[in-house]
Amino acid sequence: MSTLHYQNIGVIGAGAWGTALAQSLASAGRDVTLWAFEADCAEAINSAHENTLFLPGVSLSPKITAVNDLSVMAKCDAVLAVTPAQFMRKSLAAYAPLAPEGQPIVLCSKGIEISTRMFMSDVLSEVVPRAVPAVLSGPSFAIDVAKGLPTAVTLACEDVDVGEALMQAIAAPTFRPYLSTDVLGAEIGGAVKNVLAIVCGIVLGKELGRSAHAAIIARGFAEMTRLGTALGCAPETLTGLSGLGDLVLTCSSEQSRNMSCGLAMGRGQSAQDIVNSRTAVTEGVATAPALKALAQQHSVDMPICFALADILDGQITVDQAITALLSRDPKREH
Repeated sequence: MSTLHYQNIGVIGAGAWGTALAQSLASAGRDVTLWAFEADCAEAINSAHENTLFLPGVSLSPKITAVNDLSVMAKCDAVLAVTPAQFMRKSLAAYAPLAPEGQPIVLCSKGIEISTRMFMSDVLSEVVPRAVPAVLSGPSFAIDVAKGLPTAVTLACEDVDVGEALMQAIAAPTFRPYLSTDVLGAEIGGAVKNVLAIVCGIVLGKELGRSAHAAIIARGFAEMTRLGTALGCAPETLTGLSGLGDLVLTCSSEQSRNMSCGLAMGRGQSAQDIVNSRTAVTEGVATAPALKALAQQHSVDMPICFALADILDGQITVDQAITALLSRDPKREH
């Protein structure tokens, strides 16, 4: 058992997921400081104990202190970084001069940086090299966690002592983290499942049936596994909560921003119009082209994910993608 103890936890990012994690941490008895980019969002959390912008209707613990000053995070024992994947580098760069040596930073966003094809742990290592990296990922909707509904996730950290201390700090009565040392495996599952969830939404939006929906989940998991194998992650990570578990949840509920985006695309809306109409980020839209480039770089065949990237890039239509996938040569299942 680790001798480390993390009581004062900072959360960078007051979107729905960051706010839900702050709520869970408060229920676990931690002292929680939540950084919000929007000053009025921080004010509403402190005065009304509600994030009216990103998580309306949920009464937040008065133990959560919201701030608009990033320097406060430097005083925390550990920090959860919950800004969207494509903005993670910018937020970490702003915090880098302030971060103390050896402070654990837990990455809670799921995606691949478009410009570099880097996972969030790679971005963290490059921008804040003195931090101890960890990843929190798994089947978890923000509203479920905020309401205290039972949730289990993967907490990945290569430093076992730090990982055990983080697990103790993050665990709450209804929020159960399972410890892993496979940081990359946890990130692969979280990134790929968002892309596949959009495809699942398209299938249902086009009314192609539940059989096709199930096939996309199964064959999509095969694609996730091929990428994970090529990049050297542990197979059990991909069959666990942050891989298969998160894939099943995100591909099976309209509550998922990615799946609901796909549903709208299947019904004829453009991805850009859908994204522009939302305050919350749909990570899979940005991740798909980066995932395609990364997979091609490592000679990994991911036809379902590639098809979505080509749709989003305007190279093919949804109907053309469906025809192309159904026209592929039969092959052995693997």
